[in-house]
Amino acid sequence: MMNIEYSYLPLIPIFVSLLAIPLIIVTGERNPNLREFWSLLAGIIKFSVIAIMLPKILSGTVIECQVFQILPGIEVKFRVDALGMLFAIGASFLWILTTFYSIGYMRGHKEKKQTRYFACFAAALSTTIGVAFSANLFTMFLFYEGLTFVTYPLVAHHETEEAKAGARKYAIYLIGAAKVFLVAAIVITYLIAGTLDFKKGGIFSETLRHTYSGILSIVFLMYLYGFAKAALMPLHGWLPAAMVAPTPVSALLHAVAVVKTGVFTILRVIFFVYGVDFLKELPSTDIALFMAAFTITVASMIALTRDNIKARLAFSTVSQLSYIILGALLLTYNGMIGGIIHISNHAFAKITLFFCAGSLYVCAHKTEVSQLDGIAKKMPWTMAAFTIGALGMIGVPLVGGFVTKWYLLLGALERGSMEILSLLLLSSLLNAGYFLPIIYRAYFKNFPESHHQGHTHEIKENTLMAVILTITALLSIIGGLYPDFIVNLAKEVLK
Repeated sequence: MMNIEYSYLPLIPIFVSLLAIPLIIVTGERNPNLREFWSLLAGIIKFSVIAIMLPKILSGTVIECQVFQILPGIEVKFRVDALGMLFAIGASFLWILTTFYSIGYMRGHKEKKQTRYFACFAAALSTTIGVAFSANLFTMFLFYEGLTFVTYPLVAHHETEEAKAGARKYAIYLIGAAKVFLVAAIVITYLIAGTLDFKKGGIFSETLRHTYSGILSIVFLMYLYGFAKAALMPLHGWLPAAMVAPTPVSALLHAVAVVKTGVFTILRVIFFVYGVDFLKELPSTDIALFMAAFTITVASMIALTRDNIKARLAFSTVSQLSYIILGALLLTYNGMIGGIIHISNHAFAKITLFFCAGSLYVCAHKTEVSQLDGIAKKMPWTMAAFTIGALGMIGVPLVGGFVTKWYLLLGALERGSMEILSLLLLSSLLNAGYFLPIIYRAYFKNFPESHHQGHTHEIKENTLMAVILTITALLSIIGGLYPDFIVNLAKEVLK
């Protein structure tokens, strides 16, 4: 029997960053130290309150908070459970580190409009935690769409033609998919089930499953593509286009907030709207599984062809996100564990890689893989962290990504699917194919001393950025050596 506790505590981490926005704006350019203090303070309060709720969630308690009702079965309501906690605690912790990193990056690169940047940054995490703690599809949709709008100025930050085009593509894909697929899916769900509240095992009764199995099979695919932040092919084009944003924003988009919101919302639908048992009966589950497998493979192949570091990382993200969807859709115990824990394991490794890309850009003005010959001698901390993040993505033991792939392989064996097993092994080889050449160049090729490469003594790591990317790299290793915390949260989701 699930133990439910009613409390307004979940509202604090959702809204504390919104309260910081006026303080960030008022402080503005006149006092950047104070402006960034408000941003950090909000992040620390947010993480602290989430951490306070953690022991109760681990013990099996669910914390709920209803704000107001619009119609029967449609209300603004929040709940903190194991799945929401796993997403929220990782996002809130990494946001603190990303804020510190942003200070080093934005100042080091002398970026303009820093006040707007930090204000939108704060709003992005509020909407992210709102998604994590939503108790129903209606509330989740409000915060999901809100995240698109508050991150748009971050993608368009540089205000160049390229930045504006990238931001337009970002908005058209995400808002368009939500309007075409997601709204319709939610309305149909409400009309059939009479509720939008999340429920373990799904919200459709046995009778509804048999009566509406055909239409609900189609609606499931509408959810899959309506939540386009998951970047499932072919609705992935917005993600590489969003690389025009400053690197801390790319880290936010690709590791902490936007893409993770996409896969998290799909996991919500799988476990708390449809339920595992119902999905085993639906033909669209196999279609979705195929699309996830297709995305993993094709995105990795495209990553092999990209010389730009951020573009290569972007297609890596497209591929890695589908591990989460694939694991959940295996519908086997270990497969689902692997999918759930990859929310965290991917976050720590990928944010490390983007932090390293930002460090290479700010400190060495390097943006292409072909420019990285011998760079490890000049930027040892950055490339050591990059190596750890890359090994995590490949799935090498002692790094968090290995734990993900171990569970996914077990899940494929449970399912008895040699095709999925082969896919996972192939994808690891492809991961190695686009990451190991970067590491080889950095460590085993000579740094070019010619005059057109610039003066070598000018390359010096930014201390604040180097410290932060080292911490996230170490956290990836901790996730590989001590995975029990994340695995236990994942197991709590499946109880």
